Amino acid sequence: WGYMDFLGWRDPQAPDRAYIVAAWDGRPVGVQLRSSDAGSWQTRRSMCSMCVTVHTGGVSLLVAPRSGKAGQQGNSVGAYMCSDLACSLYVRGKKDAGVGARLHESLTLEEKIQRTVANLAAFIAKVTE
Repeated sequence: WGYMDFLGWRDPQAPDRAYIVAAWDGRPVGVQLRSSDAGSWQTRRSMCSMCVTVHTGGVSLLVAPRSGKAGQQGNSVGAYMCSDLACSLYVRGKKDAGVGARLHESLTLEEKIQRTVANLAAFIAKVTE
């Protein structure tokens, strides 16, 4: 767990569903996500908005219903994320997304981790507001 900023997985029985559990205000919060469709696994290069990893066919538009009344009215929040939700591993170099997957940046590893956590926190804030 020392290298995981959040727990994320795809539902093997329903590939269009994914889940994230992360710390939010000192407690765990779970978010159910849906991918737009099976076409999100296309072979074009896309960037994850959480960890800024570039993938060829490995980024999906994942959408979560907003909480409360907004969610009951059908409002949702979406973000382009690593399809396998392994952002923590990509940022730390523990998983390879292929040639050109990591942009050359002047940020330290800790700063990249903080950016990933901040991007996820901003996404969860939009879901829960």
